[in-house]
Amino acid sequence: MARRVVYMVATLFLISIVSFAIIQLPPGDFLTTLASKMGQQGETLDQAQLAALRERYGLGDSVATQYVKWISAILLHGDFGQSFEWNRPVSELLAQRLPLTIALAVSTLLLTWIIAFPIGIYSAVRQYSAGDYIFTTIGFLGLAIPHFLIALVLMYIGFHYFGQTVGGLFSSRFAEATWNLGKIFDLLSHLWVPVIVLGTAGTAGLIRILRANLLDELRKPYVVAARGRGMREWALLLKYPLRVAMNPFISTVGWILPALVSGEVIVGQVLSLPTTGPLLLGALTSQDMYLAGSVILIVSALTVIGTLISDILLAWLDPRVRLQGR
Repeated sequence: MARRVVYMVATLFLISIVSFAIIQLPPGDFLTTLASKMGQQGETLDQAQLAALRERYGLGDSVATQYVKWISAILLHGDFGQSFEWNRPVSELLAQRLPLTIALAVSTLLLTWIIAFPIGIYSAVRQYSAGDYIFTTIGFLGLAIPHFLIALVLMYIGFHYFGQTVGGLFSSRFAEATWNLGKIFDLLSHLWVPVIVLGTAGTAGLIRILRANLLDELRKPYVVAARGRGMREWALLLKYPLRVAMNPFISTVGWILPALVSGEVIVGQVLSLPTTGPLLLGALTSQDMYLAGSVILIVSALTVIGTLISDILLAWLDPRVRLQGR
């Protein structure tokens, strides 16, 4: 356990370096991009103002110095810097968007499990049945259809047949309101659309994985021996092979967040979601270095922590993992 924590800290350090290096790769910086945009609009930015902003944010220093300033402020003061594009502290933007992103990720994960778990078991136990073929076909369609296309179809159906827009996570009257019971119910009434869109491919993939793993376990000698002793089929299924075949469900805890954020960038743009996906895309486009680096760092940190949690749960669920660790 202690070794895994040390690895986690070292991984987070490397992630912070890579995150900062990635946003430094494009030529120029945010002020260069800002001056270019203002020039295209026929406006000019005074050179003295550019120099003052460059000095204030340390853009004239070396990359190593900028990194040290950035990571030191985060670790010592919880200060993620100032967003140039939004002209607000990055911590405020993250406080608004990150909880919604986590809520969307957890909801999608739960829906994926609820749907994939019984269907995967049924497809394995009733292999080559009509239901197995139907679910297999639906699963392949779920893997093949892009997220944004499903979002566009749902938006068209909602607007054309029900006269409602399915974009965003809140109604217009709750978008800027403080949190209360009405806003929570309004969020839940809008959350199902992005959850379905983002969970389609993950559900289909988990169904196929659970089906394959369970079929492999059902053919092993210990299952045949338990059957020979007269153990009831469902009791046997739930006690032994299903427990081993559930490993993919536990291991998804670690990668579900980055997978959702990467898939949610385009879906978030299509559905106008107030989450970190569109925020990260805009920050990378405008070279808003503090905002982009902070989003990448936090999402990566949550991924590493989620992976540690999934490893602990796997060791608890599957004795083979514990024995291999020893």
